[in-house]
Amino acid sequence: MLVPCGGGGLIAGIAIALAHDMPNTAVYAVEPAGFDDTAHSLSSGERQSVVPGGRSICDALLVTTPGILTFATNKELLAGGIVVDDEATLDAMATAFSEFKLVVEPGGAVALAAVLNGRFDAKGKTIAVVVSGGNVDAAIFKAALDRAAGVRSPESQL
Repeated sequence: MLVPCGGGGLIAGIAIALAHDMPNTAVYAVEPAGFDDTAHSLSSGERQSVVPGGRSICDALLVTTPGILTFATNKELLAGGIVVDDEATLDAMATAFSEFKLVVEPGGAVALAAVLNGRFDAKGKTIAVVVSGGNVDAAIFKAALDRAAGVRSPESQL
């Protein structure tokens, strides 16, 4: 199971539910590049802060330190962290729209981006991807759709 991760609340709740009902399910946090505090924290075993590495279109996930309570849960239950860039996120937003007719905000598309761009190898596995939220700026959504259409106009590049 791949889940978008900001402060860690959504993924902690999902991980708790899965630990109870499907204890052999691996749960991965997916974060935008430069804001991968949970991935760093999971690797080290303790909460880590990151210095933001630039900007990201994933405004719902721009957290620099995992929550105290959520990280305690996530440290025990998550299998790891995956990081995706904005380009992969835009591609995932476009795929969600073109293939599933879903309008997805950038932060809600990162888990799908991890699968589509190969950051998570899904071959031969049964997976679930959380895609959430439709609160997307029109210019960012246009940029995602333009990428899918092969258009690279100055106003659609982010």
